[in-house]
Amino acid sequence: MSIDLKQLKYFLAVAEEKSFSRAAERLHISQPPLSQQIMKLESELGVRLFARTTRTFELTVAGKALMQEAADLLGRMRMTIDTIRQIDRGEVGRLRVGIVGSAMWGPIPGLLEQFQSQFPRVTWTIHELGPNDQWEALRARQIDVGFWREPRLDEDVLKHANLRQDLAFRENVCVAINARHPLAQRTSIELIDIATEPMLSLHLDQSAEPRYLIQCCVNAGFQPTIFQEAAEPQTLLAMVGAGLGVALMPETTSRIGWPGVRFLPIRENAPSANLYITYPSQDDAPVVRAFLKILHPAGE
Repeated sequence: MSIDLKQLKYFLAVAEEKSFSRAAERLHISQPPLSQQIMKLESELGVRLFARTTRTFELTVAGKALMQEAADLLGRMRMTIDTIRQIDRGEVGRLRVGIVGSAMWGPIPGLLEQFQSQFPRVTWTIHELGPNDQWEALRARQIDVGFWREPRLDEDVLKHANLRQDLAFRENVCVAINARHPLAQRTSIELIDIATEPMLSLHLDQSAEPRYLIQCCVNAGFQPTIFQEAAEPQTLLAMVGAGLGVALMPETTSRIGWPGVRFLPIRENAPSANLYITYPSQDDAPVVRAFLKILHPAGE
């Protein structure tokens, strides 16, 4: 048996119009090929679908049953096709987003709100992970995109892992300092101004970011003294608020208004805290494509 959707579409048109001529006009075909398709369908099924006389045109019992089934089948097919097209446009699916904690103090929440507004049928989840864990999760396809900060990964390393990394948001580093510290009275400082201050840092083995910031200090003319390390930016800020040292943080960190902490911009040659997005380079996932279009609209 070789019944195709076109035959069902033709049959449904004839059944609804109760006329071959009107059905042919509706389908934009001539009447002879329409009649041939209906006859072929009856032959394939081995039943009569229409009771034809010179004065009446009625569906048989089998025809009435097929009319309902064909309408349901074609309706489901249209819904399936529509869903597939939505999936291809990234309008349906799921997106797993890896982030470093400090990214949520910046533009990421707004980006996710915009994505949710434009793609309400996509479910998304946030996975707060350090850069090293995001790297492994991306390679294992446990997350779809990852956000972490400077330094940017080497192109050869990315290529070997089948990953791509793009600049997402530009940002500089600032100095988080206790509000009672003499330097806190300034509107801005130079990096060298904190040369003798105890430095509070994220764990040096957590990612390349802390080591990058230490190198920025070295480039500014001093070797920082790491007093304490922590796993989370919030812990660093709590220690800064207690007067235990200073910390180099992304500028957007100042949005949280931590008690007892001031955030001072760095005047010259401020280290960058740029946020990068990393994602599989050979994965043509429509949802990821849609997310990237929100992040980088055409022409930007």
